[in-house]
Amino acid sequence: MNNMIITRAPLRLTFGGGGTDLPSYYRKFGGELVSGAIDKYIYIAVHRTFAREFIIKYSQFERVASAKEVKHPIIREVLERHGVEPQLEIVSLADIPDGTGLGSSGAFTVALLKAISFYRRQSALTEAIAEEACDIEINKLGQPIGKQDQYASAFGGITRFIFNKDDTVEVHPLKISPDTLHSLEDDLLLFFTGFSRSAGTVLSDQKKRSESADKEMLDNLHFTKELGQASCKALEGGNLNEFARLMDVHWENKRKRSGGMTKSEIDKAYEVAKANGALGGKLIGAGGGGFLMFYTRNHAALRAAMAKQGLEEVRFKFDFEGARAVSV
Repeated sequence: MNNMIITRAPLRLTFGGGGTDLPSYYRKFGGELVSGAIDKYIYIAVHRTFAREFIIKYSQFERVASAKEVKHPIIREVLERHGVEPQLEIVSLADIPDGTGLGSSGAFTVALLKAISFYRRQSALTEAIAEEACDIEINKLGQPIGKQDQYASAFGGITRFIFNKDDTVEVHPLKISPDTLHSLEDDLLLFFTGFSRSAGTVLSDQKKRSESADKEMLDNLHFTKELGQASCKALEGGNLNEFARLMDVHWENKRKRSGGMTKSEIDKAYEVAKANGALGGKLIGAGGGGFLMFYTRNHAALRAAMAKQGLEEVRFKFDFEGARAVSV
């Protein structure tokens, strides 16, 4: 087989409840959040070669004789798990760099699993790919992250995820009217702060404090879960002013979770945005950098104000396809 297989998996925006998808929380209390997959992707291309080796290209280049020699932990784990023989080239591309809070690591794992399942001519259910991606990152590689990114990327859409104490995940696509969806795509603006960071560094503190039953952290996450439920109701009810207000409350609550959650530059940009037409907003991802998302009906004023702050806008639409093979 000499055909090239190309898969893509979408990145995501968290609308409410982020942080309650970590096993350290949901195994005790159950987690719930709402997220939206967007048309910014991680792409994986795999191609059978004549050379009996793995040729791997991402931000680095690897050429190795066996899977166990692969340095990239996720690629190594996927190849070893699935018994892939060394006669393969793997190339990774991304619309948005990692460390920016949009769930790129989870999307990368999902896209790679999708590509390998096609390469081995094995059908894999969307839920199975999402769950295996979680197992690799959380259980095998010990990342202090949650299950949101993998599920949001695998399924796509604007979705309510419920993380049960027994590790099962319920997937409920939101019932959003076409008008509400149109307004969301028009009036949600996304700006890059210029800072990137590893989610693990921010989330490891949350994990430790949750596991040790730190009351302040648990109360914060309980309230976060309630905000996620309220955001879900606001979106399904078409009440976008309330959705914007909840984003603000979400951000204020999230800032209390960790000293590394924000930076003075991010706080300044947030204040400027609120003074220039943003009805609400929040930092996407674990915190410390990445993207600021705002809801506004005054697009021109907000865009001009953020440009003056040196923040670059990334325009997007929602993705309702999830992870898929785009070329086989």
